Amino acid sequence: MSDRKSQMLADKYLRDSARALVDADLENLKTTFSGKSMGERAFDRVREGAVDVYEEAIDIAESNKGALAALLAAVVVWFARNPLLAIFSFDGEGEGEENDEK
Repeated sequence: MSDRKSQMLADKYLRDSARALVDADLENLKTTFSGKSMGERAFDRVREGAVDVYEEAIDIAESNKGALAALLAAVVVWFARNPLLAIFSFDGEGEGEENDEK
C-alpha cells in the first residue's frame, strides 16, 4: 500500500507543478495582452517588419553603390526622355519640316 501511496503523492506533486506552470503562463498572457489592443499589436508588428525591410535595403544599397547609381540614372533619363529627345531633334517633327522645305 505504501507503494501506491508514494505513487499517488508523486502524481499529486507532478499535477501541482504542472498547474503552477499553466497558471504562470496564463498570468503572463494576461499581462501581455492587457497593455495593448489588437490594432496596436498589429501596428507594432507591421512597423517592426518595415524597419527590418528598411535596414536590409540600406545594407544592400551600401554594398551595391554602383548598381544603385546606375538605376537612379536610368530612372532620371526615363522621366526626362521627351525633353532629351527634343533637344537632339529625335522627336520626328524636325525631319518632316526639313523634307517640306526642300
